[in-house]
Amino acid sequence: MRKAGRSALAAVMDEAAEWSTEDYLLARVSDALETANYLFIKANSSGASDLDAPAPIPRPGQSEPPAPVYEYASGAEVAGFFTQMSSI
Repeated sequence: MRKAGRSALAAVMDEAAEWSTEDYLLARVSDALETANYLFIKANSSGASDLDAPAPIPRPGQSEPPAPVYEYASGAEVAGFFTQMSSI
């Protein structure tokens, strides 16, 4: 017996076919929103230095992806960027 919501094609395909296009898009939007919230909190909170990056929603047929690693600009780089932007 097939799982509810699975198509006949998904029954003979690999695990990645278990999700519809909409499911993949919703997972992508959710991951992007969690990352945006994480970056906002990191940028605007003095106590967020030990905050871990959010893990993406696991997709069917994929191994566990590594947590993203973010590189941050130094204060001097940010100040230089804004100085350059204000002179345009």
